[in-house]
Amino acid sequence: MRVLLKAKLDTEKANEAIRGGTMEKTMQSAMEMLRPEAAYFTAQDGCRTAIIVFDLADTSDIPRLTEPFMQDLGAKVEMSPVMNREDLARGLASRG
Repeated sequence: MRVLLKAKLDTEKANEAIRGGTMEKTMQSAMEMLRPEAAYFTAQDGCRTAIIVFDLADTSDIPRLTEPFMQDLGAKVEMSPVMNREDLARGLASRG
């Protein structure tokens, strides 16, 4: 299932990770686990924010995929199923 993950990083924990040189390692590790279709980094509500679209094969993977953001960066993580244009077209066509 295609999922949108939004991770809003805690400013102080992210600052510590940047100063300590671990931010890049944490992000690289997360990207290797998620193998995202797309990943964007921005600021939202005054927080560093990662917006990542990836395929969630099994819901039991959620802790493994989200804990690095929460434990290492103090992130608040939200996940939502999402569709691309082709998925939407198939869904609408199935309505009859």
